[in-house]
Amino acid sequence: MKAETGIEGLDELIGGGLPQGRVYLLNGSPGSGKTTFGMQYLIHGVSFGDAGLYVTLMQNSEHIIADISTYSLNLSALMKMKKIFFADLGPEMEYGYMDELKEVINPESNMNPYPVEGEPPSASTVFKEIAAHVAVNDIKRVVVDPLSSIRFSNQDKCLEKMEMARFLRNLQALGCTTLLIDDQPIPVSVSSEHFAADGVILFHNPASDDEDRSLQIIKMRGVPHPVSRQAFRFGEKGIEVLGRR
Repeated sequence: MKAETGIEGLDELIGGGLPQGRVYLLNGSPGSGKTTFGMQYLIHGVSFGDAGLYVTLMQNSEHIIADISTYSLNLSALMKMKKIFFADLGPEMEYGYMDELKEVINPESNMNPYPVEGEPPSASTVFKEIAAHVAVNDIKRVVVDPLSSIRFSNQDKCLEKMEMARFLRNLQALGCTTLLIDDQPIPVSVSSEHFAADGVILFHNPASDDEDRSLQIIKMRGVPHPVSRQAFRFGEKGIEVLGRR
C-alpha cells in the first residue's frame, strides 16, 4: 500500500506514493520547502481518513500554522475537525531564568545547573508523545521537525547513533508513515539516519535568482525512482514539482 504525498508531480515519480508504515528523511537547508512538504503530506492524508500529527521541536507551532494557512489547504478547518494535530515540544524557558537560577545554585554542589525544562527533548520523550497521540487519536501520518533537536540531546556520538537507530525502529513499529525533517544543509557525511530511513529526499535552494528550487530522491526502498534533481515551485496549494531541469 502507498501513502500519497499530495505533492503535485511527485507521486508519479515514486510509483504512486510512499510505501506505508515506514520512516522517511527530508534533508535540506532552511527555507528549502521541507515544512511545507510535511504539512501538505499530512493534510492530503485526511482525504484518505488518515489523521496527522506534526511534532515541532524548535519552531512555535502557531507560526507554522500561520505560514501554512497562506496556502489553500484548509488547515484551520482540519484542526477543528481533529484530523490534524500539533505537538509542540520546543523550548519554553524565557530569557533571564537561567541567570537567576545560577545565582542561587552553589557552584561547588553536585546539583545539575540546567533545569529539566531547558533541556532538548530526548528521542524517548518524543517517541512517547507520538505513541500517545497514535493511541488516542488514531494517527496514521507523522512529521517530526527538526531531527537535529533530538540528535543534539546526546553529547556522546556513539550513544547518539544508537539512540537515533532505536528511535527510527520504534517509529516503524508504530505503523505510521513518518517524515523526519533534518534542518542541516546537504550532509557532508552520511549519518546513521540515512542508513536506517526507508527513504531520503534532499531539498536544494537555488544558487542564483534564475534557478529553481529542487528536490532529489536519493533513496526509496523498494521503489524505482529518478535520482536527478526535480525542480519545484510554491503554488496556491504548496509545492508543485515541475520535473527535471
